[in-house]
Amino acid sequence: MWNNPSFLKHGERIFLPLVKLFSIGLLSSFVACSSATKVQDARDAAAAAYMEEHKPPGLAVCVFKNGALDWSYAYGYADIEKKIPFASDIVMNVGSISKTITTTAVLQLWEKGKLDLDADVNEYLDFSVRNPRYPDTIISVRHLLTHTSSIKDGMAYQESYQCGEAAISLSEWISNYLSPDGRFYDEHDNFYDWSAGTDYSYSNVAYGLLGLIVEELSGQSFEAYCQENIFSPLGMDNSSWFISGIDASKRAKQYALTTEDNENIDFMAKLIKKKVDGFSELCDYSFYNYPDGLFKSSVQQLSYFMLAMMNDGNHEGKQILKASTVAEMLNLQVEGNDVQGLGWKRLDYGDFAFWGHSGRDPGVRTHMYFNAENELGIILFQNNDEGSTIELLEKIYTLATANEN
Repeated sequence: MWNNPSFLKHGERIFLPLVKLFSIGLLSSFVACSSATKVQDARDAAAAAYMEEHKPPGLAVCVFKNGALDWSYAYGYADIEKKIPFASDIVMNVGSISKTITTTAVLQLWEKGKLDLDADVNEYLDFSVRNPRYPDTIISVRHLLTHTSSIKDGMAYQESYQCGEAAISLSEWISNYLSPDGRFYDEHDNFYDWSAGTDYSYSNVAYGLLGLIVEELSGQSFEAYCQENIFSPLGMDNSSWFISGIDASKRAKQYALTTEDNENIDFMAKLIKKKVDGFSELCDYSFYNYPDGLFKSSVQQLSYFMLAMMNDGNHEGKQILKASTVAEMLNLQVEGNDVQGLGWKRLDYGDFAFWGHSGRDPGVRTHMYFNAENELGIILFQNNDEGSTIELLEKIYTLATANEN
């Protein structure tokens, strides 16, 4: 019975009761509120219909307009077995949305003059990184940020998924993956057959290398740097790169479908903890290359970061990036590519271009997108990786702007 949306809705309405509006005699406000309520009800219905069709364990969606929360609703469970409701303050891995955090850390150091986006990454490392097929071609920080580095996610990357915290450090992982004498090195599996800057292919490992560059230039662990320069200023006090950095009582369980494929693939099988109501509950897992996809936060706290980006790098008086840096970050970087900015991606929808990122990993499906022009931002979390979440996001956006026309 847990997967019946009409039985599980537990969001709070955010519009004033109609009786209060009548009491102050504002007919125009009543009309506006009635229209807004219809839009809200339509959004509720769209999310409930999605739940009915795809039956994910839990789902949270929030819409922000003009710098404030406009609509928020949560469905299902963060923990099926304990019947803990999903909510906007529930924490989970955000998947590749993490890359926007890593990008921010890199660009903060760029603002301080500590790195050059177009310099050879080897200037910031104590080992050499080169595509072995093109030993004379540099790989730059900009290449890493824009997925044009020619660094490939090899089998060693996938095999590094494990229950619990990562067994080795970021520096040990990256140096052993990219150095010819490293134990994870494979010149064919770890690099593409094109040179840096000449093609485009998504690279998670590139973001692990960016995290290591932050460590080398700041003299801090990547976690400590982000806590000091991003999370703490924005009030993200229950956000972390590590399992141990999160209040366990607020952490969502991650679920996969119980299928023969999941049980027979080593990559997934080793993460399965137990079976619960038709799902496989996954362990709290990690991987060595964590700056690409293991940031942990809630919809609520991630919104502080998104709102800062929507407001030229500033949230409630805390400036984490300069306005000019945000503008450059949200600018297409790769010739012939209409998606890739610095770390962030553009999603065209109708007359608007949203900037943000999505995330997908075992037990994780997330989206964070905003449009600064109409001051609209949307965040979606789901604690399994199935379903057409992008279609739901598009429906919510359409409804969010319906009462503006």
